[in-house]
Amino acid sequence: MASAQDNYQGVWGNRIGFGDRPALLMIDFMQGYTTRGAPLYAPGVVDAVAESVALLAKARQAGIPVIHTNIRYHPDHFADGGMWVKKAPVMKDMVEGNPLAAFCPEVLPLAEEVVLSKQYASAFFGTSLAPMLLASGIDTLILAGCSTSGCIRATAVDGVQHGFRTIVVRQCVGDRHEAPHEANLFDIDNKYGDVINKQEALDYLSRL
Repeated sequence: MASAQDNYQGVWGNRIGFGDRPALLMIDFMQGYTTRGAPLYAPGVVDAVAESVALLAKARQAGIPVIHTNIRYHPDHFADGGMWVKKAPVMKDMVEGNPLAAFCPEVLPLAEEVVLSKQYASAFFGTSLAPMLLASGIDTLILAGCSTSGCIRATAVDGVQHGFRTIVVRQCVGDRHEAPHEANLFDIDNKYGDVINKQEALDYLSRL
């Protein structure tokens, strides 16, 4: 049987590249994913947070919009989590005041940076992300965050569906297991956006 790469060759995998006006989207870098022993703990996210420090600094230096997302539910009944919380009750940690729902200190939002709270995987679903980006003339969305197989993938799919050039920085996204991480990076890179190395992203931001 042919490898996945050989099977996709010539059919999928076209490169879309950067546009003219990028924004950096930092997705759900919350401490539940980086705290050892927490139900959501994902070793790959620990690495992604560390790798994202330089990316975040470069984006701020370049003066591009930086947007952060987190997940928040009503702590008494979680009705705003709908069916997803029924499918994944582990998400009930994402309530205001729970230390596991706090941002990782290495990548804290600045006071002037927008923080969007969401209840589902995609940063677009049920939020003002798309109209905010369109109003600012953004054409390129650079993604960092977690998890690769969940909120990164869902946001990448919605990103291309909303007409944005979607760029995922490989070292700056992570998951709880390498297999879904790599499988979803492969799929995103072939069908929905470009998966690039961090140095390529840093070089691009340096040229702005």
